[in-house]
Amino acid sequence: MSTMIGNLGFPRIGPRRELKSALERYWSGKTSEASLLKDASALRAQRWALQHSLGITHLPSNDFSLYDHVLDTSIMVGAIPPTYGWAGGPVSLDTYFAMARGASHADLPAMEMTKWFDTNYHYMVPEFAQGQEFQLASTKPVDEFLEAKALGYQTRPVLLGPVTYLLLGKSKQQNLEPLSLLEGLLPVYAEVLKRLHAAGADWVQMDEPALVLDLDDRTRAAFVSAYAALADASRGLKLLLTTYFGALEENLDTAVALPVAGLHLDLVRAPQQLRAVLAKAPSDLVLSLGVIDGRNVWRADLGALLDTIEPIAASKRPIMLAPSCSLLHAPIDLALETDLDPEVATWLAFAVQKLGELATLGSALDAGRASVADALAQSASAVASRRASPRVHDDAVRRRLANVTAAMTHRAEDFATRRAMQRPRLKLPPWPTTTIGSFPQTAEVRKARAAHANGTLSDAEYEAFLRHETEAAIHWQEEIGLDVLVHGEFERNDMVQYFGEQLAGFTFTTHAWVQSYGSRCVRPPIIFGDVARPKPMSVDWWRFAQSLTAKPVKGMLTGPVTMLQWSFVRDDQPRSETCRQIALALR
Repeated sequence: MSTMIGNLGFPRIGPRRELKSALERYWSGKTSEASLLKDASALRAQRWALQHSLGITHLPSNDFSLYDHVLDTSIMVGAIPPTYGWAGGPVSLDTYFAMARGASHADLPAMEMTKWFDTNYHYMVPEFAQGQEFQLASTKPVDEFLEAKALGYQTRPVLLGPVTYLLLGKSKQQNLEPLSLLEGLLPVYAEVLKRLHAAGADWVQMDEPALVLDLDDRTRAAFVSAYAALADASRGLKLLLTTYFGALEENLDTAVALPVAGLHLDLVRAPQQLRAVLAKAPSDLVLSLGVIDGRNVWRADLGALLDTIEPIAASKRPIMLAPSCSLLHAPIDLALETDLDPEVATWLAFAVQKLGELATLGSALDAGRASVADALAQSASAVASRRASPRVHDDAVRRRLANVTAAMTHRAEDFATRRAMQRPRLKLPPWPTTTIGSFPQTAEVRKARAAHANGTLSDAEYEAFLRHETEAAIHWQEEIGLDVLVHGEFERNDMVQYFGEQLAGFTFTTHAWVQSYGSRCVRPPIIFGDVARPKPMSVDWWRFAQSLTAKPVKGMLTGPVTMLQWSFVRDDQPRSETCRQIALALR
């Protein structure tokens, strides 16, 4: 029997952000609802065909969303706040997008948005109320399963599990505990599972990342009662309980005792949990081994992974190979990066390449390492090259870090002393006014930047344009009476990229977009090596701005933690070490 290879989720946006384009055409009224849904269907078909061609045996469905999968879950269970005027029945696309984005014509606010665990993806926070009732209001999981089936693909539908869903939500009534709603929510999930079984599904993926959090006994008991009820409703279906972003730790005993057919483990974030899971999990529980990093961009050491996986496979325990988490958080295809530094490119793997790595691991288990000798050799070569590259390791940076003293991590003077020194120099009123930083990046600014990037605007012409914009911003702030001015940051394309492009150890991509929320996509920098600052980055623009006014102009820097968190970070040293390097470069 061939090794099962599963994927927990694939990027939704399309290789060239086709989803973003389709959504924004629809929102602007340039296309119809039918056109948007047709574009979405084409993207789903493309995703399934690609994953199938790469050898994935457990293809996900219902991992696609027009905006957000947590919002989709709220729609599925009918958790639609009264504000949006839903009276039951099918939920219109207008209502869906009003919940996601608001509706100015109807004076409707969007639902609250926050970060999905510790990633840079954002989800729409479910809203609950006293007396909350749930009902099946969308059959999207079943519809997309059948859509894939009609194309010839047997998929594994993905559902956000009921306990995690409730824990992600909130209520305006402080005394309402979301978990108190579980009993009323479970019948909707049971109905979805029954319909999926009737449609022909054999596996269903139940995402419960809350199981890696610090949970109390009451919450662990909620998992027990929830999955007892769902197991009874899903006879004939195999449930894959999916955890990621950390280790099960104190929740391990609960997880391995739940009546599910499989358990997914994040063995990138928490490789240390494997031994305990192997010791405690029932022998017939399928273990989905999340060995390929689903939220970073580095090529895996396939030989080292096989050293871990082969003994488990040899023990005859049923296993499945998978990414650590959904590939939603990874760029789509490294092959699109034709301008990326060739050496750095050999160290990287995006979503398509990560699925290829899983297929290689599966082939090695099924037919031996010799059957994929070339792929394993390429992996080993890339790992060795990255480990030895002088572009990764900078002795000067290491020496500077070694010379950091405790005194350097504290201000030399306390606040009162600094304030007394600053008052006569800055001559500010008791309550000075200022702005946070950047001014709007107008269409004119974006047009000039694009013209400079494509060579139709010379360096001198672009700098003259930026100086003009900066001077206008300074004079405007003086006119309205601000006390501490900013230069407007017109020269900056992005608050991280602008600095990263001037720092050693960073590189940038052209098409490595990932979804932040809805149609909002970002292209995170890649920190591949030791970080250093070869020359001043912002002094010239501050000096120019300060020359235009007698009032103080603030210097503007993006801090080291933000630069770290908004980047794909090297995984060959602690994140704290990389953060210290960035801090030292900015010092």
